[in-house]
Amino acid sequence: MSNYPEKLVEIIDDFSTITDRNERAEYLIEIADRFPDSKVPPTIATKPYDEAHRVPGCESEAFVWALDNPDGTVKYYFDVLNPQGLSAKAISVILDETCSNQPLDQVASLQSEIVFSLFGREVSMGKGQGLMGIVNMVQYEAKRRLT
Repeated sequence: MSNYPEKLVEIIDDFSTITDRNERAEYLIEIADRFPDSKVPPTIATKPYDEAHRVPGCESEAFVWALDNPDGTVKYYFDVLNPQGLSAKAISVILDETCSNQPLDQVASLQSEIVFSLFGREVSMGKGQGLMGIVNMVQYEAKRRLT
């Protein structure tokens, strides 16, 4: 985790102090409320989306895009088609706010287990798989650009 983008380390540290499940859920809902700022704009993609951007195994029908910046970093965009997909929206916002425009080697070092650091160990298997899929797509896009 020491090689993660600094903002991501900070947010993981913030979540590590939350022991109450309801408090964690409320914090994640607050984060999900910022989803419109991370949503893919129509200038990048419109529905129906190219399946290459679909997160495999995500029950909330999440999609991820990575656009190259002139400085060699990447700007990530997301969409979550399920209006009830608050967890998918929250992880999308977290990844956008902490990994967009950050050094690719730091983003490429992401591990899908950060889902448990953010959402807790009690996250369901189905939800966990989808959330880890979103993390993995962001990580993949960074790794792809490094090779």
